[in-house]
Amino acid sequence: MCGICGFIGSGDEADLKRMTAAVTHRGPDEQGLWIDPDLAVYLGHRRLAIVDIPGGRQPMWTADGHIGVVFNGEIYNQLELRTELIRAGYHFSSDHSDTEVLLHGYRQWETQLPERMNGMWAFALWDRQKELLFVSRDRFGKKPLYFTFQNGTFAFASELTSLIKHRSLSATLSKTNLKKYFAYGFIPAPGSLFKRFEKLPGGCNLLFDRKTFTFSTRRYWEFRIEPFEHLPKNPEEQWGEELRRLLRASIKRRLMADVPLGVMLSGGLDSSSVTALAAELVDREKLKTFTIGFDEPSFDEARFAADVARRYKTDHYQQTVSIERIREHLPTIANRLDEPFGDSSILPTYVLCRMARERVTVALGGEGGDELFAGYDPFRALRLARLYAAVIPRPLHLAVRMAAGMLPVSHRYMEPGFRIQRFLRGLSHPPPLWNCVWLGPLDPAELDELFQEPTDVEEVYREAIECWESSTQKNLVDRTLEFYTKLYLQDNIMVKTDRAGMMNSLEVRSPFLDIDLVNFVRRIPSAWKFRKGQTKYILKKALEPILPRQLIYRPKKGFGAPIGKWFMESKLPWRSNRRPPDLSQRFVDRMRLQHRLAKNDHRLFLWNLWLLQEFLHGDLS
Repeated sequence: MCGICGFIGSGDEADLKRMTAAVTHRGPDEQGLWIDPDLAVYLGHRRLAIVDIPGGRQPMWTADGHIGVVFNGEIYNQLELRTELIRAGYHFSSDHSDTEVLLHGYRQWETQLPERMNGMWAFALWDRQKELLFVSRDRFGKKPLYFTFQNGTFAFASELTSLIKHRSLSATLSKTNLKKYFAYGFIPAPGSLFKRFEKLPGGCNLLFDRKTFTFSTRRYWEFRIEPFEHLPKNPEEQWGEELRRLLRASIKRRLMADVPLGVMLSGGLDSSSVTALAAELVDREKLKTFTIGFDEPSFDEARFAADVARRYKTDHYQQTVSIERIREHLPTIANRLDEPFGDSSILPTYVLCRMARERVTVALGGEGGDELFAGYDPFRALRLARLYAAVIPRPLHLAVRMAAGMLPVSHRYMEPGFRIQRFLRGLSHPPPLWNCVWLGPLDPAELDELFQEPTDVEEVYREAIECWESSTQKNLVDRTLEFYTKLYLQDNIMVKTDRAGMMNSLEVRSPFLDIDLVNFVRRIPSAWKFRKGQTKYILKKALEPILPRQLIYRPKKGFGAPIGKWFMESKLPWRSNRRPPDLSQRFVDRMRLQHRLAKNDHRLFLWNLWLLQEFLHGDLS
């Protein structure tokens, strides 16, 4: 992993050095700078050395000096690509650097290169002859890439906090995207917290033409559900065998490293399957696994992870997280998060990555399994949601919600009362908004109150509405799968994983997001993903020969944190001196009071607001 940055236009070496220094935690091993003062092109790189340690320094150039690149990520099929390029007549100077594959691959396939790649990446490639900057981001946005074009300067970086180190670039809060933050719990691409700063969406390329000072973006890949037309005679057996083969091959690719690696083991289905298959491919006693437990029992899964570690004889490490432990890390998390997002599991994930980094540089995780195989609770709610929406007249929805609001508040993990209230919130709105409101901190009416003005629902929820309406599938499960995979996975789950890992200079790899595996899974009909009330049905069937049944079929428990209890007991420091002025103090005070008195559960809103305030309290200059 690495941190990349650069710009074309106004600015100087001092700007580049500040931008590069801001991503040092992403690459503590080396720094590389390249400047063309005549064309005003500046490239910066911080390296976390993983593959070909002596031969992978960046910025890296072709032998003739015509093409250079700064690259963040790993290309898992680089050996196949390298072999193909050698056969085409290209000569490599490095032993096995995937960065050099990008240089020759661009010369051979030009902007079609990303379509051939299997991995995670964000790179910026400078073609000196054509005076073109070619920027690309991997299909699921596992590696971040922000850019801006203002004041005669085009700039890009792995993080927003790197971009704003450039003296010609100004960052002011975007009110529209602030509303999206409280609506979704994250800011969907291409938006960002600041005006005129954008994320390059996953699966997209960008071309900046230095001659005309213009840029364009193009999507080269998009996740789509496209079910097989014909079913095999025995789907559980045949699809299960293929899923095991593809997942095993994906894990084998991701075990490629010249540094120590391990597995982040939660004790759930996805990370346990990664552990089991990795243990087949390496010396079991040398495979390190890492687990976080909680002193709050309803959130703790450490005992299940320990069972998996014993079964596969891994070198296992475990820590227990308490609020006191979390408080030690809060300033680092808030200041380095780069852009606030509402997933409180960033807290234990950060501690987990910190623990893992003490012994390894690379860790495999289970991200993507829930999104691809319909693993979340809302999938169970879809059939009931359709029935409720058809039977209960809309004027009665508020009364039903008020009745549900009288249920006792509990801050144990996913208590029934919390689930029921979230479920009813979503059903007060049209289907394209169901998932957003189920997951988000606030619904449209609450956004009205917080921002003290009417909410433009079409604009605030534009990404979710477009995702829902553009789906070629009419099935509610398929449409929900596309929502989770296109929006929630990219702008929440992958952000959490990337930031928690990179804050600790740890590379995290996601075997479930291997493109060969994804292209197979997206064609499995949803009836075999969510079947007879069982989430992840076909994956569970596929894993029966590998994992014990009691692990496969035990109730799912997400990797959360007891923030509801912490807010009720005032255990998180509360600052309001950096709150955006557009937000209603009266609304905030009411939400805090209701939560402290256990009259309602506002944990999601309070966490989003708390993190935003902590982020704005830090030094962004």
